[in-house]
Amino acid sequence: MEKLIGLIETMKPIFEKVSNNPYLRSIRDGFISCIPVVLFSSMFILVACVPNIFGYIWPDKFSGMLWQAYNYSMGILSVLMVATIAKSLTDNFNNLLPKLRQINPVSVMIVSICCFLLLSVDSIKGGFASDYMGTKGLLSAFVVAFIVPNIYKFFVKRNITIKMPDQVPHNISQTFADLIPLAASVLFFWLVSICFKDLVGMAFSAWILELFKPLFSAADGYIGVAIIYGAMAMFWFIGIHGPSIVEPAVTAIYIANIEANLTLFQAGEHATNVLTHGTSYFVATLGGTGATLMFAAMCAFMAKSEQLKAVGKTSIVPVLFAVNEPIIFGAPIVLNPVLFVPFIFAPILNVWLFKFFIENLGMNGFVYILPWTTPGTIGLILGTGFAKLSFILAPLLLLVDFIIYYPFFKVYDQQLVTREAENGGEIEEEPAPVIAIKESVVQTTASQSPDKELAVLVLCASGATSSMLAKSIAKGAKEKNYNMDSIAMAYGQHKEKITDFDLIVLAPQMASMYDELKRDCDAKGVKSATTSGKEYVKLTRESEAAFNFALNLIQQN
Repeated sequence: MEKLIGLIETMKPIFEKVSNNPYLRSIRDGFISCIPVVLFSSMFILVACVPNIFGYIWPDKFSGMLWQAYNYSMGILSVLMVATIAKSLTDNFNNLLPKLRQINPVSVMIVSICCFLLLSVDSIKGGFASDYMGTKGLLSAFVVAFIVPNIYKFFVKRNITIKMPDQVPHNISQTFADLIPLAASVLFFWLVSICFKDLVGMAFSAWILELFKPLFSAADGYIGVAIIYGAMAMFWFIGIHGPSIVEPAVTAIYIANIEANLTLFQAGEHATNVLTHGTSYFVATLGGTGATLMFAAMCAFMAKSEQLKAVGKTSIVPVLFAVNEPIIFGAPIVLNPVLFVPFIFAPILNVWLFKFFIENLGMNGFVYILPWTTPGTIGLILGTGFAKLSFILAPLLLLVDFIIYYPFFKVYDQQLVTREAENGGEIEEEPAPVIAIKESVVQTTASQSPDKELAVLVLCASGATSSMLAKSIAKGAKEKNYNMDSIAMAYGQHKEKITDFDLIVLAPQMASMYDELKRDCDAKGVKSATTSGKEYVKLTRESEAAFNFALNLIQQN
């Protein structure tokens, strides 16, 4: 086991490069930007469809109004995502371009929408066909969103532009500066669209769906789901946020499958697709990556070691809402050979059991998208449309996870009990913080509070884990009567707001992004920092230490 973990650790730089890939990140960030649209439309679907399960059918007029909200949000998801993905990739390119020679992200977003429509959407009398504006067009949206920023980059980097006299206002000059890459992008996709329809006989969106259909089927099989969810857990095991690497590669499959399931469900047919967002949120990662809900419960209510008791009681509530970084770093699970097997295989067995229920017992897959913070068993029942078998599967998953984790939990708990006994009953001390806290800072008083409010931003993959530290910092500042506030965001959302903050802290699972964050912050004179996993968990628990940690960093020269 030690050799296996050592091998995985040696591969960490490769995994971090994958995590930093600008194209995967642009898909992730683009989808995060569209999550409010997805959730908004899903709420209307729940209202429209759930009453049908209990025998009540809405009047046609009211039902049509509910579906209209869905069709003009989720129904144009590809149009929205081509713009958000293209903008994210453009922002990444701009970080590496000279400050006086930047790509115009607004122009890229507009042109990407135009190019997507040219490539993927057929014109009909009175407008456009909507078949590929929704989830069916996502693969085409990815292609367009990747190519258009590269076309702009080619021209901007080489300063190939229409130059205007100095007397012309900047906004007018920018319009002409964008004209050449705009024209090149539109002409390129216009010609590709014409050639494709003539040579292949179908639109690009239809063709690429057919091309990837075998991959979609393979990903939905037993081996496919094992690779996907096993990889998520393995990345997390070495301290890298697994979903941020794996999910961008399967986002199109997730969304296409849940749309297909909903269509089958409405038609009274069996919704058979397994791989969806709901499967990830409420089956594979029940209680967060590694399916740690039952492990956290064991720590909280069954552990004999003081360390696991403390970690379990602190973690159980966040883990119920799928925020499991406290247990991952606090136990710790990261690079802990004792917990390697259950952490990797519990998600896989959960999904296999779910797939067995779908294929052999006739249970429907997920037909609705719910927020990922919905408690797992509730999300499973709601997301499958109150499928009768979901009331059996939900507790069965908890039982399976308990059985998988229990023997490893007992071994690890006993190890900690022995270690604590050797230390005289004391919990083993945390390693020294990454940044030492100065005594003068610890003694900060209200009289030293600045007139201007200090602002701290904490970043993680989704904004959930980071909110724990942000709240701890804000609480500590309030207790000290100090003029400081703190908020949390998902990585990528901070790009245009860096100068609004005095300090930006990166959560440990996103440490591979720190070089980029530091470069951006240094360029704008803003302090930045990251922490170790155990230190991060400790700071979320101890508000005074979190406040001192942030203030010390801000005051450092």
